[in-house]
Amino acid sequence: MALKATIYKATVNVADMDRQVYSDTGLTLAQHPSETEQRMMLRLLAWICHADERLFFTKGLCADDEPELWLRNDHNGIVLWVELGLPDEKRLRKACHQSEQVVLYTYSERAAKVWWQQNQSKLEGHKNLAVYFIDDVQLKQLSSMCQRNMQLQATIQDSAVWLSDSQNNCELTFETWKIFGE
Repeated sequence: MALKATIYKATVNVADMDRQVYSDTGLTLAQHPSETEQRMMLRLLAWICHADERLFFTKGLCADDEPELWLRNDHNGIVLWVELGLPDEKRLRKACHQSEQVVLYTYSERAAKVWWQQNQSKLEGHKNLAVYFIDDVQLKQLSSMCQRNMQLQATIQDSAVWLSDSQNNCELTFETWKIFGE
């Protein structure tokens, strides 16, 4: 018998001062049986960082040809492709050719730093790619907010995310490894 995804519901209030985006949205996340809560919560954080009514979770781990999140324009072109983890350089190259912007959120300190050393020079030619890293301590803080039904408030200012629920709050910042245009 195949394992089924675990469904999470999140009501997210986002005040993104950097982009002047304000949103109050209900989201449904399916946690793949092989996905950790930390990774699922990072997907949710990625959605918060790019909050938009057209930004959708995809099949993710179940589909090799789709990102974790994407934002499409009126003509079904991909405006934003969001990846998580440590993908193969070929996958990122393909994403950069298909999308206007690609954002990668890396995590898992030991593996991510080794991966970056091995791939940094190959990825520098992709001007529409940004790479961010979140450390293990912050990822643990984020995952402490994981519940089947979540009510989260997020404020983003100066690239820092302040996230809270009824019992927890934390400040999350990403280490920038590569920005657009470089």
